[in-house]
Amino acid sequence: MKIVVLAGGRSTERNVSISSGYRITNALRQKGQQATFIDLFLGYDLEGKTVDQVFDDANTSKDLKISDAILTDADINKLRTDGSTQLFGPNVLAICKAADIVFLALHGGDGENGKVQATLDLNNVKYTGSGPLASGMTMNKVFSKEIMLYHGIQTAAFKEFKRNQPGEHKVPFDFPVVVKPTSGGSSVGTHIAHNQEELESGIADVFRFDNSAIVEEFTPGREFSLGVVNGRAFSAIEIKVHSGWYDFKHKFQAGYTDFITPPKDLDEDVHQAMKDVSLQTMDVLGLQNYGRIDFFANDKGVWVIEANNLPGMTPLSLLPQEAEADGVEYGDLVMDIINGKLKLYADGMTEAGIMTAASAD
Repeated sequence: MKIVVLAGGRSTERNVSISSGYRITNALRQKGQQATFIDLFLGYDLEGKTVDQVFDDANTSKDLKISDAILTDADINKLRTDGSTQLFGPNVLAICKAADIVFLALHGGDGENGKVQATLDLNNVKYTGSGPLASGMTMNKVFSKEIMLYHGIQTAAFKEFKRNQPGEHKVPFDFPVVVKPTSGGSSVGTHIAHNQEELESGIADVFRFDNSAIVEEFTPGREFSLGVVNGRAFSAIEIKVHSGWYDFKHKFQAGYTDFITPPKDLDEDVHQAMKDVSLQTMDVLGLQNYGRIDFFANDKGVWVIEANNLPGMTPLSLLPQEAEADGVEYGDLVMDIINGKLKLYADGMTEAGIMTAASAD
């Protein structure tokens, strides 16, 4: 198959995405596929090649070391030599149209929020993961938590604050609290606030990345994550940081966190509850093909932290570790994701396909 691995883009998680994309491209090449790595934002200089010849370019790389630096819009804009800030770089859409499928290795912001998915749908380009509506709802923590609560899925109490909202930010629960961008990932801009001063400081920092901040009641407990691929819930992975909490550094730099899968000393009923709630969360948010659900577990049950519609695929990412623990090696995981989405397209069960069928009634 001709496969574009689309990565990079304009998100604060750009470097994480590139690391995922390199690893996916290498795995697909090893599986005999014509896979090519394309940076969504920087595009591809054809240099006299035809679009089809791009797929013969084995532009793969070793695993990328992810920088601790949080990229701003200004940092990312400097990467383009043509002065443009448009999301789709030169020749990206044309190359995607020539592919049998696009593997979305994008993370955060314009990548997981449905904009890229909508553009690909409008151009009849097949891609992995969920459609634009489910992606947008999942990326927005306020929307996704409201949907989860409506369906009886346990998640922490929260309050949203908008940019330029006047006065002091008051929350209806005790400190500590967790402060996050409403639409973001990889713990970028996330803080644990222990008092009002830290809350105000955390919200101010969130507004560097987003126009909306979500403040959640702190949920104590053991931290887990559980991936779902084509309706199969993998064994959970437990996350144990050496110190502090599971922030950006702990997620992407080796030596700061222990990952245990399957988790030890976990009651099987609790483990099964996580699997059941993962499948339920995927369903109520409309997520397809694959995703990952993050949890806390304590004596009051399992609590969904958030859902991830395009989970990381880096060397330290959680989904590949869970899959490997359940006997699915990395290359097979990547192919399972591709083949699972192609089956949804063939069966007319993608989000765009469902919308088209509904509009025909």
